[in-house]
Amino acid sequence: MKTIVAIPSAAPGGLESELSPHFGHCYAFTMVEVEDGQVGEVNVVPSVPHEQGGCMAPVNYLASKGVQALIAGGMGMRPLLGFSSVGVEVYFNNGLATVGQAATAFAEGSLPKFTQENTCGGGGGVM
Repeated sequence: MKTIVAIPSAAPGGLESELSPHFGHCYAFTMVEVEDGQVGEVNVVPSVPHEQGGCMAPVNYLASKGVQALIAGGMGMRPLLGFSSVGVEVYFNNGLATVGQAATAFAEGSLPKFTQENTCGGGGGVM
């Protein structure tokens, strides 16, 4: 089964890019297709404007792009609940450094689910 995974990325996006520490304030989202434990097609899409309290803008944007999973290092409780409401599973990046490392860890099934304990106050801070 193919899964489309969104990974918040620093400029310019892509597998070699650094992970963005907070999903709502990233430069871009690297979209990765994962199937049968393998990383497949990779595309980079721009992020959308996100202001404090406007957390659903990136949630709805990614859902409209067919995203089924997101890997993040930080987000507030509101977007976490938002992703759940649109059927997007969220995984914690576990301190990995690059988008490629996160994509591979997801493909291997080694990333933990993002839980309430991983949330931050929003605005770019991480736990």
